[in-house]
Amino acid sequence: MSEFILGIDGGGTLCRAAIADSAGLILGRGLSGPANILTDPEGAVGNIVAAAQAALAEAGIEADRLKTIPAFLGLAGSTVPRALEVIGRKLPFERAEIDSDGLVALEGALGPGDGSVAVIGTGTIYFIRQNDQVRTVGGWGFAIGDLGSGARIGQVAMQEALLAHDGIRMPSQLTRALLASFGGKPSAMVDFAHAASPADFAARAGLVFDHAETGDATALRVVRLAAHAVDEALDRLYALGGPLPLCLVGGLSERYAPWLAERHRARLRPAQGDGLEGAVSLARQRFLLKSGATA
Repeated sequence: MSEFILGIDGGGTLCRAAIADSAGLILGRGLSGPANILTDPEGAVGNIVAAAQAALAEAGIEADRLKTIPAFLGLAGSTVPRALEVIGRKLPFERAEIDSDGLVALEGALGPGDGSVAVIGTGTIYFIRQNDQVRTVGGWGFAIGDLGSGARIGQVAMQEALLAHDGIRMPSQLTRALLASFGGKPSAMVDFAHAASPADFAARAGLVFDHAETGDATALRVVRLAAHAVDEALDRLYALGGPLPLCLVGGLSERYAPWLAERHRARLRPAQGDGLEGAVSLARQRFLLKSGATA
């Protein structure tokens, strides 16, 4: 039995890893790039391994020990079975269990208690846990899902910029800023969009929120549309579990809170921890506690 465990929190923008001892004490952390196994499986594997190796290095553990350590991975894109099959064959760990990055966020935010979690970053996914039963809403990826996500916000804002350029919509400071970031050339924006990843679109979301907070008409329209999509998902969580505590986590969680409907803001609670801590907790439960090991 390994004396160490790995927790991996792999989202659409960043991958974080932590190595911990049998008591769950984190000994080292590592950081790398995106780990969405659906949109870029090869890149995700590289970033997962890089983050794990960095965690081992910080802990002073030899790099060749990586293949002897079990890992629990919460990864963006894991709701699609094909993506899981591909990634499972390429990981170097002794044993690996893969689930959603949203599940590790839920574990980190709630600890062992009941509640609901909205994971809002590059993508979106929602979880509710009640009486040890976990249910999921959303998480279907950028192509046909992720409404309200950073990727969708960035994409819609760029669409608005082109509509303003064509005179269909009124221009605003946001649309001007977006076009200016492409040298004022709509064609350059189109070229970017055709090759862009969800994380590339999501990189524009902060700019949209910045302008919405100043009253920019275009930014307000984009953010309110996105917030409505999140409210709808949170309504579904409420229908499933009632007035449970609600945590917002993910890269856009702090930006989103003021834009949600009051019925959801009233249920908001601070998260107990983050997704990386959740991944370590789940690794300990799956690989140590179930096998009879004690802290």
